[in-house]
Amino acid sequence: MTVPDSKPRLFCFGLGYSAGRLARHVLAEGWAVAGTCQSPDRQAELTALGINAVIFGPDRPLADAPSALSGVTHLLGSVPPDETGDPVLARHGSDIEAMEGVSWVGYLSSTGVYGDTGGKPVSEDSAVNPTSDRGRYRTEAEAAWLALASDHRLPVHVFRLAGIYGPGRSALDQVRAGRAKRIDKPGHMFSRIHVDDIAVVLRASMARPHSGSGPGAVYNVCDDEAASPADVTAYAYELLGQAPPPVIPFAEAKKQMTPMGLSFWQDNRRIDNRRIKDDLGVTLTYPDYRAGLSAILADGG
Repeated sequence: MTVPDSKPRLFCFGLGYSAGRLARHVLAEGWAVAGTCQSPDRQAELTALGINAVIFGPDRPLADAPSALSGVTHLLGSVPPDETGDPVLARHGSDIEAMEGVSWVGYLSSTGVYGDTGGKPVSEDSAVNPTSDRGRYRTEAEAAWLALASDHRLPVHVFRLAGIYGPGRSALDQVRAGRAKRIDKPGHMFSRIHVDDIAVVLRASMARPHSGSGPGAVYNVCDDEAASPADVTAYAYELLGQAPPPVIPFAEAKKQMTPMGLSFWQDNRRIDNRRIKDDLGVTLTYPDYRAGLSAILADGG
């Protein structure tokens, strides 16, 4: 007699930096993991890790979505939306609606949906007021994913991520590459989150999908200390034993910024992260950028 495989099964639409980190965490716990990527090279890399990776893109839907999603217990959406909407829901929304036995659905969004608050704190109960196209696309995608909870009773949770950093993507790498600048815009703060702590938050939600706000909940995912980029850059120089460069006033620096670079400076807000602690019992591994950067360097990053 064949015994059914009782392993939890995670499927990630978009196995990028953040979702890939979660995949590694649950693989280590013995989960079965599958998901999508965009290139054969990335597919080979993920397959070598033990992940069943398939190609997916706006013009390349899954060849057999019902089979790919069969038996999945946990589903994560991590593909950025664009002006046409969320590509996952556009191609496979009906397949997701038809899923049976799924105990948790997560969608990775952005704190950019809040827009500019002039440095005032924002919680999950604050109004969304995006100031960029990216923020507007995210706001629309959030609503579409949350509709799966209200209209189809799927256990959807939305995670609004602050600025993501981690091994290979931190101020340490910028300093080493000679690209780091200490730009000062008085009173302007950014919230951020270490990629491993994103996985910690998602894993906590998976373990307690009905705790606190339950399905349909929105969570801010950031560390405990908003900080100016100039301070973060200075600390990276300090860790590497180098003297930091002089501060460049924002009014001067913006003259050489691309439109994309400038857009990251148009919003000033402080993100409140109490809900992930109160509802999910999360203890952040890296509660501030100093802890995160120090750990990255200690691990050889």
